[in-house]
Amino acid sequence: MNDDVKLDYHHEPAGFSDRFAFGLVRFMRFFADAFFAGRYGHRAVVLETVAAVPGMVGGALQHLRSLRRLKDDDNWIRTLLDEAENERMHLMTFLHIARPTGLERFIILVAQGAFYNAFFLLYILSTRTAHRLVGYLEEEAVVSYTEYLEGIDSGRYENVPAPAIAIRYWKLPENARLREVVEAVRADEAGHRDVNHDFADRLDAGGGRINA
Repeated sequence: MNDDVKLDYHHEPAGFSDRFAFGLVRFMRFFADAFFAGRYGHRAVVLETVAAVPGMVGGALQHLRSLRRLKDDDNWIRTLLDEAENERMHLMTFLHIARPTGLERFIILVAQGAFYNAFFLLYILSTRTAHRLVGYLEEEAVVSYTEYLEGIDSGRYENVPAPAIAIRYWKLPENARLREVVEAVRADEAGHRDVNHDFADRLDAGGGRINA
């Protein structure tokens, strides 16, 4: 993990947009905590199917914006698409740790469809708020994976061998265990947190609306 990444960073909400994004994330966190009740492998599988949505939505809309305005994107498109792919690899990894139940598969279908459309609309109406929302989502992801690590260290969750897909993707040692995987995922989430908060900050000066 990059030593420069601060795992406990929190962006203090400033203004209605930030408070709306933060409040919505805390609302979603409440239901996630209640439903999964510490089943972090299953939690990761379900939530990573949603976590991969914002980068893809943002990347597509920034792509269209660049084409429409005949302007360079300042590397926003690649950054967002890389984020989406990274989150997808988190999912592919945790599928080797926990297989979703029938109910969880149904939740994935409903949650992804609802979240995709809601985030698409939010990104059009206020790109700044959308990125702030993702920043706060990633803050909560860092907290969740820290709790997962604490559970592994306490023996609550078995520190099984790392899946081969994770060893290849993060270039881990061949004898790596689940703990190293969760550390790598947590570092990714902290990076996405910082990038999205930075995007929101950069949009402050010029506003967060994508004009048609």
